[in-house]
Amino acid sequence: MSTSLHSFAKINLGLKIGPRRLDGFHELRTIYQTIALYDVVRVEALAGSGIEIQCTEPAVPLGESNICYKVAERVMQAAKARGRVVIHIEKQLPVQGGMGAASSNAVATMLALERELDLKLTPGDKLRIAADVGSDLPLFLIGGTVLGLGRGEEVYALEDLPPLPLVVVTSPLGVATPAAFARWDLLCAREAELTPSPAPGTINRFSSAVFRWLSPSLPWQSLAAGEPASGVPAGSGDRAETLLLDLVRAGIENDFERVVFPEYPELYEAKRVLQREGAGYASLSGSGSTLYGLFTSAEEAQRAAQRMRKAGHAAIAATTVTRRRYWELLFQ
Repeated sequence: MSTSLHSFAKINLGLKIGPRRLDGFHELRTIYQTIALYDVVRVEALAGSGIEIQCTEPAVPLGESNICYKVAERVMQAAKARGRVVIHIEKQLPVQGGMGAASSNAVATMLALERELDLKLTPGDKLRIAADVGSDLPLFLIGGTVLGLGRGEEVYALEDLPPLPLVVVTSPLGVATPAAFARWDLLCAREAELTPSPAPGTINRFSSAVFRWLSPSLPWQSLAAGEPASGVPAGSGDRAETLLLDLVRAGIENDFERVVFPEYPELYEAKRVLQREGAGYASLSGSGSTLYGLFTSAEEAQRAAQRMRKAGHAAIAATTVTRRRYWELLFQ
């Protein structure tokens, strides 16, 4: 027997890069959002010893450098379990695409192995293992709409956004996150030379922008104003459309665009195409190379994706996934 899981992707609704920390990482602020695109991860716990990764995608490492391997190793240690673990990854998500695919695969491995071993790790143990292995892993232990702080591993469940239609555009390019951070540091160093006293508090300004964007949808905010529990005043139109407009007005952006787009102008052009096709908000996800655009209806997203495919872009229509739906679909 084996245990299979859907390993969902994420996008970043804005990403602000702060100063480098003492541990070498950068301080980050971002909103993670799970979406309905996924790999499939199948895990077996057998007699014997060792950890084996199976995947037909050449870009996926099959040895100890694969973070699924690292997670499986830590789970076996935490459980004081012995045996042979086989992890099969059916790839559909891009490698180095900024969608958290490898991180999601690793969390799927943890949850599947927990079931295979008939083991119940505590939530604290799962979060600790996830954070030890990588910054993007903990978000996949929550799902839905998630605030990411610290180096991205400090996660907080936000009030879920409604399902939002989107178009995801993938690229054969692979943008390595360490290289993108290195370019960011060079950019900051150059700007510091031109402006010795840069404007402080950009991370706090991002946090304020996030609050302004999400405030209309928070139940306590709407109830205080005497409005319906949806957070949108009666007669104001579709909640998703309102949130998209607020997102644009708040100026929530991904800092990586400043260093990735000059290096890969074709990604900037893909963002412009999404905007021309009617996306209410378009952005790079993580450090790229995936881009996405949010639309106000599934029909608009489908038509936009179809037109973009005809023009040669690898575009697919999808939707965001709420926390409850994420956990309902995970083991299906």
